[in-house]
Amino acid sequence: MLSETQALTREYAMLAPGSHILCAVSGGADSVCLLHWLRTQAAELGFTLTAAHFDHRLRGAESDRDAAFVQGLCRDWGIPCALGSGDVAGEAERRGTGIEETARALRYEFLERTAEERGAGLIATAHTANDNVETMLLHLIRGSGLRGLTGIRPRWGNLIRPLLTTTRAQVLAYLEEQGLPHVEDSTNADTTYARNRLRRQIIPLLEELNPALIPRLSDTVTYLRADNDYLTAQALAAVREAEPTPAGGLALPAGWLADSPDPVAVRAVAALFGRLGVHQYRSAHLRSVVALARSGDPSGSVDLPHGLTARRAYGLLVLEPAAAEGEEGGWTPVPLNVPGRTELPQLGWRLVCRYAAAPPVPPSDPFLCYLDPAALDGPLTVRPRETGDAITLPGRPRKKVKKLLIDAKVPRPDRERLLVVADDAGPVWLGGFGPDAARLAAPNAHALELRAVPLLPGDSV
Repeated sequence: MLSETQALTREYAMLAPGSHILCAVSGGADSVCLLHWLRTQAAELGFTLTAAHFDHRLRGAESDRDAAFVQGLCRDWGIPCALGSGDVAGEAERRGTGIEETARALRYEFLERTAEERGAGLIATAHTANDNVETMLLHLIRGSGLRGLTGIRPRWGNLIRPLLTTTRAQVLAYLEEQGLPHVEDSTNADTTYARNRLRRQIIPLLEELNPALIPRLSDTVTYLRADNDYLTAQALAAVREAEPTPAGGLALPAGWLADSPDPVAVRAVAALFGRLGVHQYRSAHLRSVVALARSGDPSGSVDLPHGLTARRAYGLLVLEPAAAEGEEGGWTPVPLNVPGRTELPQLGWRLVCRYAAAPPVPPSDPFLCYLDPAALDGPLTVRPRETGDAITLPGRPRKKVKKLLIDAKVPRPDRERLLVVADDAGPVWLGGFGPDAARLAAPNAHALELRAVPLLPGDSV
């Protein structure tokens, strides 16, 4: 066992000198083995060790027995121990989630909280090679892509699993060799749970075909993880180039996604979802976005979970929050604060006005202009485009706004989100196009500076 465990901890730099490790201890064989082994390494490698036990309040007196056992073990070994508990059954009912899912959530919440309170930068859990193989097989049985077959990661954030390449048989041999006691959880024998049924009924049958099933499949998980990590890295390299959109989304060239092999393309979409804070989705959602990127429809769209939509904006693939019902083409006009800031969070923009001298040369930025206050007819308003709107952009003939947008190939969803600053006589500025030539201030003259600034995700209003 020692060689397997030491090799993994070195490979993933789990036991750094000076670190503080919080070890989750249930009292079962795996966690007792891990705590004892970490204790033997702590003095040699120079890290601090604390134990943590969580009572799920599901097994009555047996749960009390487990907590007392872990406390006694830690006292005998001179290891600080943090105890916690939670009403898993009651919380599962409140959340509408399963017992196992809720137990895991509460347990990890306790571990994270305790690690922060105790100043531990790492949390060690006693997952073994058997646990890893069981996870892989459960995903395989339910149907899974490559990612689901990669099992449990040896290290993920501040979580470390030193025993992940160590088999349960090796754990039991270690306990016997060291003369270490442990307790058994009676629910581990309950085969109504899928994992227990797999562990007690299915895997023993498979081991009749291959007695080395666990170590061999453990190796397979490692190979599959390496393949998956490589493909994911290819996708992430491109997704880093995605640009934020004014509406709080992300955009990247549709051609890149369309030309990428399926394994890279779907991972790129998953990475985009992740950057937008979405982590629960189905493979069908990923593939629908890839299909959109490869479609010939320059203005197609796909509705996605969690209020997202994907759409083609000619050469771009855009993922962003879907417009609220009645918002597109019908957002409410607001007065422009002059001087001051006008916030338009539903559209992803902030308009900033101030009085200043016009520059000697008019700016080429279509989101910055200098207007002549004397040429404005009444108060200024920010509104959607209206039927009949027309504008004369500098150096160009007068044109209906509708025709201007069509000629510029602006996708329909973006046309309905167009910012129009208007006075009583009509548009004085179009977002992304520029000002009306007749309203521009002369060089160096007193002017009203109008600047449009995109609101990025996380900006406060």
